[in-house]
Amino acid sequence: MEQNGKSASVATGLVAETERLILREFTAADAPFVLRLLNEPSFVHNIGDRGVRTAEEAVRYLNDGPIASYAKHGHGLYLVALKPGLQPIGMCGLLKRDKIRDVDLGYAFLPEFWSNGYARESAAAVLGIARRLRLTAVAAFVSPGNAPSIRLLDKLGFAPAGETKLEPAAAPVSVYRLLLRSPPGKPHGRAQGG
Repeated sequence: MEQNGKSASVATGLVAETERLILREFTAADAPFVLRLLNEPSFVHNIGDRGVRTAEEAVRYLNDGPIASYAKHGHGLYLVALKPGLQPIGMCGLLKRDKIRDVDLGYAFLPEFWSNGYARESAAAVLGIARRLRLTAVAAFVSPGNAPSIRLLDKLGFAPAGETKLEPAAAPVSVYRLLLRSPPGKPHGRAQGG
């Protein structure tokens, strides 16, 4: 079965579907898209330079990052594609960092797809995955000057929860947190700072 010239197997690894988007697990075949996304100036500025400059390095990034995370944690970053034609437009998912208590929400989109609600739509789907995984909270890290991401986190119900450094030599980032399930004896809702 084909859809606009693309094999139906593109949807293999489907993890979520929204009105306009599909989210699926990355494969090594997504390396050209990842190479482009990770080298977008906005990605480098707001998220960081991952040092991925070739298709081979993009395959290694996928294998050592998202694909390894699916096996180790049962979740990871997912490819976000438009339903018509399955065109890749970004990534969104859950990351588990060794030194961070909570799983965190991560997302990045090609600039030509900004301001269409795709980040919010895919992030809401990923938070649904987090709830199905019975996570109690999800964190998010954002550069203090990244106003669009801060607005998105606010719309999703995240609350400011301080500041941290993800790497010793890195600049501080703002921490946001969303409670998904109340710990025993605690009311449900937005996390308070701290």
